[in-house]
This record gives sequence, C-alpha cells and structure tokens, in this order.
Amino acid sequence: MDVNGTVAEGFEPVRTAFARNFEVFGDRGAAVVVYRDGHKVADLWGGTQDVDGTRPWERGTAQIVRSATKGVAAAVLLLLHQRGELDLDAPVGDYWPEFKAAGKERTLVWHLLAHRAGVPVLDRPLTPAQAADPVLGAEAVAAQTPAWEPGTDHGYHAQTYSWLTGELVRRVSGRSIGEWIADEITGPVGADLWLGLPESERSRVGRVAQIEAPGTAAGGLRTRPKRAVAEAYTDPESLTRRAFAAITPMPDENDPAYRAAVLPASNGIATADGLARFYASLIGEVDGGVRLFAPETVDLARGERSAGPDRVLVVGTRFGLGHMLHGGACPLLSPASFGHPGRGGALGFADPPSGIAFAYVTNGFHKSVTADPRAQALIRAVHKSLPASG
Repeated sequence: MDVNGTVAEGFEPVRTAFARNFEVFGDRGAAVVVYRDGHKVADLWGGTQDVDGTRPWERGTAQIVRSATKGVAAAVLLLLHQRGELDLDAPVGDYWPEFKAAGKERTLVWHLLAHRAGVPVLDRPLTPAQAADPVLGAEAVAAQTPAWEPGTDHGYHAQTYSWLTGELVRRVSGRSIGEWIADEITGPVGADLWLGLPESERSRVGRVAQIEAPGTAAGGLRTRPKRAVAEAYTDPESLTRRAFAAITPMPDENDPAYRAAVLPASNGIATADGLARFYASLIGEVDGGVRLFAPETVDLARGERSAGPDRVLVVGTRFGLGHMLHGGACPLLSPASFGHPGRGGALGFADPPSGIAFAYVTNGFHKSVTADPRAQALIRAVHKSLPASG
C-alpha cells in the first residue's frame, strides 16, 4: 500500500502503523494528522476517496466523522462560557424556557455536556428530514420526559446531543451552531471542518460505508465479552437501541441533504488536518497563530464530570464537559487527553502534557463504537514516537 505525505524525524512509527492499517485492518481510504506544540509532525493519507471507488485520496479529502463532531460542538459551549456568555452551572431553562417541561427544570447546562441530562431517547423518534429541522428537534427534546432524574447519572446522548447543544447555542448567541463554528473556530484557525457542508465543498468528501476488518475483531465496545452489552444493542426497548434510534430510519450518510444539515451529534465533516488543527488550537497556538482555549477552559474540558457504568453504552465511560476522557472504553494518549471518537473509526483528541493533537478519518467504518483498532494502532505509534522526538 502506497502511503502519501510526510512525518517529522522521530515519528516514522506513525507511517508504519498507518500503512499496516490498510494491510491488517482493511482500510480503504484514510488519513492521519498529528500536531505537536502547534506544528505538524505527521500528515499521511492513502487509498481511495470513496470506500468503493478508484479516485485516489488527496491531501484535502474530507469525510464525515460521526460523533467526533461532539467534541467540536462541546468547544462552542465552553468558548461561550469562557467569554462570559454562558453559565455552565445555570439551569438550561434560564436560556431555553421550554426545556423546563416534564421534570427537567433542574437540569443544568453542564449536565448536557456531561451526558447527565437524562434525555438520550425520544419517545417519538424523528425522521431524517425532521431531525434536520432544528426547530422540530429542539421541540422534541424539550418535551421529552427524562429517563432518569437529570444530574444523578450519565448515559451517552448519541443523537439528542444535536438538539441539546444546537438549541442552547442558538438561544445564547442568536446563531446556529454551524454558523458559530464557521465564524469563531474554523475560520480563525484555518481548519477544514464543517457542520453543515457547503455545496462548494461537496466534491472533496468521499462516500462512506461499513466494512469488515479481515481476520480481526472489530474492536471497541462490540468485542467486549459481556452479555449485557450484546443484549443492549439488540433489545429494541433498551436505552441503547432507543438512543441510537432517536432518528429513524438511519440517515444515508452519503446523501447531500444529510451532509448539509446541522447535527452536532453526528454529521460533522472534516479533513484529518482540519480535525487535528482544531484540537491543536484548543491547547496552544497553531503555527504561531490562534489559540482558542484559555488554560482554565482546558481544565474544564478534561476535568471528569461523569464516570462509571454508562446507562446507554452499558460499559464504563468517562466524560469531561462534552469530551470523552482516557479510559478503557476510549483509550487516548494519556490520562490527561480529551477528545471524541466517531462510531466506526474517526477520532480526534488533544493531550496537553505532550502538546499532541491527533486526528484520524476514514471512509470505511468498522462495527466499533469507540476504541477502533486502526486509531488505537496510530495512538500507540504516536506514543512510541514521543521519546525519539525529544
């Protein structure tokens, strides 16, 4: 497999691991980018732009990154807090009065970010067209009765995170969360990352599909030998199935209408460089330019707010304010890392102590939920590279 791009001296293990992902784990088209202290130290790509095509992947090829979008959405709320426009300890209803319905009047803003709001499911799932309507989505989640008392436990808000974060940003800023990201994050940082793909960028985005890794387990939560996990993903009445089915039927991720929608839980589109550059900008200046998070905000992002058995994912998870934290369900570079995976493969995160920002994107999704073996192999390679890089 031909691998394109460059690595800095000392980061050669990343190139080796990336090439091996195609040989061992069945990658069709993918890219990985690593920044250290705001400067790029690995920029690699290979395969085809479309999972079932022949057009070569190029440096500027972008892909849908599924739930890796959640980490970007979380940064919006944290930046609004950093600017004094949003109180994380205030009731959501102070900004969004309709959300007080059905026993949610004591839900705090930080509960939404830490997956403690108690509304991971919708009693009446939305169609893809309804889900793309921010008004209908916000009305649905505001009317929903919590599955548990908000703030008392946590469970992954797989789909409803879209309307929880999107509507709160609209109420506070008067802009859609997609507009806010473009104006205040990706524009100033120079990151190729979109929530609501512009028509002008469509040709850069490859077709995606689920693939199997030949001769290997799929990785992540799916491979954990726990009967409860298997039952949760097959029982139509479980919180797990209902959370992922808050949009029914599942949207076609290759549909231009879906890609143009603004769903911060699931449909961000990015190049590997765009996602890595975003995380690099959270923890330091990128190429001598913009830094987004103050040190205090970094501490908020990576400070544990939820940990233990997850009511939706069933296994133990750890969350800060909108970001997954290093742990068994989502191994990152170190205990200080924070970021977010996308179901099936994509991953972006930052590790403040090492100055590392990392992103992996792919057009071939495995049946993993979090710890995809391809991303994990690349993380191990980054870890191996750090001592040699000085």
